[in-house]
Amino acid sequence: MSSNSQDQPPAQDSQEPIETLRLGEVTVTLLGTAHISHASTEKVRELITSGNYDAVAVELCPSRHNAIVNPDALARMDLFQVIREKKTAMVAANLALGAYQQRMADQLNILPGAEMRMAIDCAGEAHLPVLLIDREIAVTLKRIYRNVPWWQRINLLAGLLSSVMSRRQISAEEIERLKEGDMLESTFAQFAEEARELFVPLIDERDRYMSARILQELHSGQHKNILVVIGAGHMKGMREYLPRFEEEKQDTAAIIAGLDEIPRPSTWPKLIPWIIVGLILAGFAIGFSQSSELGWSLIADWVVINGALCALGTFIARSHPITVVSAFFAAPITSLNPTIGAGMVTAAIETYLHRPSVGDFSRLRKDTSHLKGWWKNRVARILLVFLFSTIGSALGTYLAGFRIIDRLYGF
Repeated sequence: MSSNSQDQPPAQDSQEPIETLRLGEVTVTLLGTAHISHASTEKVRELITSGNYDAVAVELCPSRHNAIVNPDALARMDLFQVIREKKTAMVAANLALGAYQQRMADQLNILPGAEMRMAIDCAGEAHLPVLLIDREIAVTLKRIYRNVPWWQRINLLAGLLSSVMSRRQISAEEIERLKEGDMLESTFAQFAEEARELFVPLIDERDRYMSARILQELHSGQHKNILVVIGAGHMKGMREYLPRFEEEKQDTAAIIAGLDEIPRPSTWPKLIPWIIVGLILAGFAIGFSQSSELGWSLIADWVVINGALCALGTFIARSHPITVVSAFFAAPITSLNPTIGAGMVTAAIETYLHRPSVGDFSRLRKDTSHLKGWWKNRVARILLVFLFSTIGSALGTYLAGFRIIDRLYGF
C-alpha cells in the first residue's frame, strides 16, 4: 500500500526520519522531527521550499496553533475565568509539561516547537494551506487522566514536578539521537509495556487521530502531495495506521469523534467527598449528643487542623498575608461543600490582591522553565496558591477526620 517516492527532493538523504506513502492517487510524506532541533527546523524549510508539496500538515491542535500565530493571546488570559471554570489545574499541568521543553530549548538556543513555527511560516510564504491534524491538548490530558487509575495519578503529579525541578543538561547529540527510528521503537515499546495506560492516550491515540485527519483531508480531493511535519515518535504508528485505514475504508469521522470523547469518570469517586462530609457532620452530631463541650471541641479541632494546613500550603506558595488568613477560615467551610474547593477561594483572592501584569503573562513560559520562576511570576504563583492550598485542605480534611474519630471512639 505504501512505497518510497522516486522523485523525493534531495533532502531525503538527510538524517531526519522521512518516509513517503502512496495512498491511491495521493502522496503523503511523513517528516519526523525533534521538537527542539536546529536540524529539524532547517529540514522543514528545505522540504517546503522545494515546491514539491501542495499542502503542509502539522502536529498541532487549534489551541497550540493559535499560541504560535497569536503569541499575545496568553497575555489576555482571564485568570478569574480560569478559576471559575475549574481549569486552574489544567493550566498548571500545561505549564509544567512545557517547562522541560523550554529548558532544553534554552540550552540549545532554539524556540520550543521551532520546526512547527517554521512549517507555518514557510507554508504561508509559499501560499500553501496549513492543516492542523493533532487532537486538542486538553482532550489528550483529560484522556490520560481518565485512563490512569486514581492511585497512579500521584505518579503523574510527581513526574510533572520532577520535570520542573530537574536541572540535568541535555546535549544536542541526545536531541538528534531521539530521531533514530530503532531507538524510538524500542523506547516506546518499553514505555508501552511498563505504562500502557499512558502510552495509549499520549501516543497511540494521537497516531490514529492524526492519521484519520490526514485521510479526511485527502478524501476532500483538494491535495495530491502533502508534507506532514510530526514528532519522530509518531512515525512508526502513523506509517502503519495511514495505509491500514485507507485500505480498510475506515470511517475517519467516527474515529476522530471516538478519540475526542472524554471518558466519564466512575460514579463512586464522586461520592467519596460527600461520604466524608457526611461522616464529619455525623461526628459533630455524636459529639454534641454526648456533651456540648465535646461537640465544640471537635469543631475547634476541625477548624484548626483543616485551616492551618490550608494556610500552610498558601504560605508555602508565598501568597499575600491576607490570602493566608483567608485560607485558614475558608478551608473548614469549603471542605464541607464538595462543590467548591479552598483553592478556588484562595486563588481568586490572590488574583485580586496580586493582579498579574502583562509582563507576567508574557514571561510565563520562560519563568516556569525553572523552579524559582514559579514563585517569581505572579501568574504561576497564583496557580501554586491554588494547588498548595487545595492539597493542604485535603490533608487537613483527612487528618481532622481521623482526629474526630479518635476522640469519639478512642482508637
